[in-house]
Amino acid sequence: MTPTTPAAVPAPAPTPSGDADADTATGTLTSGATGAPARPGRRTALLRLLFVAPAVLYMLAFFGYPLVRNVVMSFQRFTPRTYFTGEAPFNGLDNWRGVFGNPLFTGSLWHTLLFTAGSLLGQFVIGLALAVFFSRRFRLSGFVRAVLLLPWLVPMVVSAVVWRKLLDQDTGVLNTLLMDLHLTSSAVPWLSSPSVALLSAILVNIWIGIPFNMVILYGGLQEIPRDLYEAAALDGAGPWRTFRGLTLPLLRPVVTVVLILGFMSTVKILDLILALTGGGPADSTQTLGTVTYQLSFQQLNFGQGAVVGNVLILVSAVFAVLYLRANRSDFGQGK
Repeated sequence: MTPTTPAAVPAPAPTPSGDADADTATGTLTSGATGAPARPGRRTALLRLLFVAPAVLYMLAFFGYPLVRNVVMSFQRFTPRTYFTGEAPFNGLDNWRGVFGNPLFTGSLWHTLLFTAGSLLGQFVIGLALAVFFSRRFRLSGFVRAVLLLPWLVPMVVSAVVWRKLLDQDTGVLNTLLMDLHLTSSAVPWLSSPSVALLSAILVNIWIGIPFNMVILYGGLQEIPRDLYEAAALDGAGPWRTFRGLTLPLLRPVVTVVLILGFMSTVKILDLILALTGGGPADSTQTLGTVTYQLSFQQLNFGQGAVVGNVLILVSAVFAVLYLRANRSDFGQGK
């Protein structure tokens, strides 16, 4: 028996140009060689731009324009008269020289550094300790965590006013308690002494920021697999060795985010200092934020106030870039 020759398969007919045009219009055109989808058409790209446009316009209107306007103002002689006449002549670098030559700016820069570093250190250490403590479930743990969130929920001005009453040298509850317990022989001038006022502001800000650190770090701890701790215990690792060699390395991405966001919110703080000390006594609690407020709204020197504001924006922008880079490297790459 001779084998049967298979019938020839007809070649596929070429795709009409009309179908290709229709596919192009809908953005589903496929390449002829591989059959893979081609790039989206113009219609799809236009739709994407339309969806993004409102957010871009919002950013330009409420962030871009004020930023550019503030930079321009720092090179102008901008006075209250400018609001009526519209005249704001450029004065070169006079505003910048006036700010950097002002001892108040130098002192406020140092106070901002101390305030930010002290606040971040205290908030992070205590917040991490509480997060580790609450990672072990016990009765009423959820209720206690909810109570500890109250400082974060209360408006900062309200917290500052309450603490100003508590820290009052003559009638404050804290001094009364310390003297009743015989821990101090006299009232401590928490807010009226230049050597103590900045420390008091740091302690109040630590109290306010602890809940934020605790919540974020607690969430990071919950993402660490329990199997790793069991393996470390089988290897004979103690609590401190486990914390140092296992918990901290795996918690590093969350720690980076907490510290950078905490820095960006602390370095420009204003309402807490104004409500607590007003920048005093003797300018001992003046920060870059309070100097900006004082120059712009008390002395009405808007040009120099814009200079200090630009310094704050520059510092915040640097750490914003660091935050984005850390966020991309730690989370975007799955580390």
